[in-house]
Amino acid sequence: MVEDLRHICRAIISVSDKTGLVEFARRLEGFGIELVSTGGTARALTEAGLKVRDASDLTGFPEIMDGRVKTLHPKIHGGLLAVRDNPEHVRAMQDHHIGAIDLVVVNLYPFEATAAGGASFEDCIENIDIGGPAMIRSAAKNHADVAVIVEPEDYAVLIAELSLHRGMTSRALRRRLAAKAFARTAAYDAAIANWFASELNDAAPDFRAFGGRLIEVLRYGENPHQSAAFYRTPDARVGVARSRQLQGKQLSYNNINDTDAAYECVAEFDPVRTAACAIIKHANPCGVAEGASLLDAYRKALACDPVSAYGGIVALNRLIDADAAHAITEIFTEVIIAPDASPEAIAIVGAKKNLRLLIAGSLPDPHAAGVTVKSVAGGLLVQSRDNAVVDEMQLATVTRRAPTTAELSDLRFAFRVAKHVKSNAIVYAKDGATVGIGAGQMSRVDAAHIAARKAADAAKETGLPASLTKGSVVASDAFFPFPDGLLVAIEAGATAVIQPGGSMRDDDVIKAADDHGIAMVFTGTRHFRH
Repeated sequence: MVEDLRHICRAIISVSDKTGLVEFARRLEGFGIELVSTGGTARALTEAGLKVRDASDLTGFPEIMDGRVKTLHPKIHGGLLAVRDNPEHVRAMQDHHIGAIDLVVVNLYPFEATAAGGASFEDCIENIDIGGPAMIRSAAKNHADVAVIVEPEDYAVLIAELSLHRGMTSRALRRRLAAKAFARTAAYDAAIANWFASELNDAAPDFRAFGGRLIEVLRYGENPHQSAAFYRTPDARVGVARSRQLQGKQLSYNNINDTDAAYECVAEFDPVRTAACAIIKHANPCGVAEGASLLDAYRKALACDPVSAYGGIVALNRLIDADAAHAITEIFTEVIIAPDASPEAIAIVGAKKNLRLLIAGSLPDPHAAGVTVKSVAGGLLVQSRDNAVVDEMQLATVTRRAPTTAELSDLRFAFRVAKHVKSNAIVYAKDGATVGIGAGQMSRVDAAHIAARKAADAAKETGLPASLTKGSVVASDAFFPFPDGLLVAIEAGATAVIQPGGSMRDDDVIKAADDHGIAMVFTGTRHFRH
């Protein structure tokens, strides 16, 4: 409707990101729009030959306090908040000599980038924008009359609208821009609040908010009838959200979830010490291994469960080379993620047009602090990231027999993997590779049975005379509540066990281990993962 259209006669522009600024401002000037600006933005526009009115000229008040106060003024906010069709508002504008402002173009001080870069407390504080969010919110609230832009990506949208409507904007566009503006300031404030909580070591602040920037709209969610989208948060943690996709079709919701699980798992293995590979299916490892090379690690990981690996996610802790690329592409794989890739590997993977190849640049730090968030009906569960690493745990031998050097190495390996297996979790390992994994079971004894059966199935699949659990070690993500789960592992051929301990029946479990001559160590740390 015609009454929904609003002329833009005056715009206030104040941006930290000056991408496309000058060309955009020239287009605005071409529509006869008066440009009002501040500080560095005003200088950039003036130097480009544009006519710019300084905000202090509009307000009759100079910038003060090192620029902290420049747009926080009634002549700015009155010009934004005045309802043009309200006679009382119009009268107030006339009485106080307030001119209307029809467009706000503001992107905020780069607080998120400053905090993520490890800047000092004082620098982070100085990068908290006050006037910018205030103008954005004023304009967004009064979107019936005022348009607001919070990022350069929307410059072209506005110019197209002005061209279509001869210098006017539609209510529909202003409403969409307002919704985006409120979401932007909400995400900005969330980043500040979470940074403050971190600085204060406050694990449970009275209010919690999380915000993110849209990466892409996904085809659907976990199932085709669910909608989904992927967002990037201010958390600079290395992983799928900050990786580059070199090739392949669009990632799905499940691809992203599984790729995150895979990369977090493989990051447990120091690439300087060893090559490592994790193969993930439905967010659970179906094979993890160390090796002399990525090819060696991949083949060992694949041998754990070659059936489940079909259509899985492969994560590597080193640059993917041609040998590894050839082997991985021999079976159907959904995603490969690695810190980097050789040109030869890129070409090999490129022959599989649908296979996604992601380059993350480095590995996430398994020791790093952070939070994880899970939604529940009507609320959020927020906890610190599980950054416990087995290498830093004081392992206590609780049986008469201590593990051998080789067993101890495999015990640490198995517990490292168990951290990334859904609970209840049982992991059999041998020679730096998983040989059987039981995940997500309601009872620990069932997880032990399933892991042993899958190991037997894998041995049969590859033509081995016996299950690789013979002579293996076993890890449990939590304590054995009864000896029964341990006895299943012993029957499968495990010779050593690693578990947190802490059960009321620890003595019974230890006795069962001693009765069968196996070694057992306690970590004192549980790795539940739901």
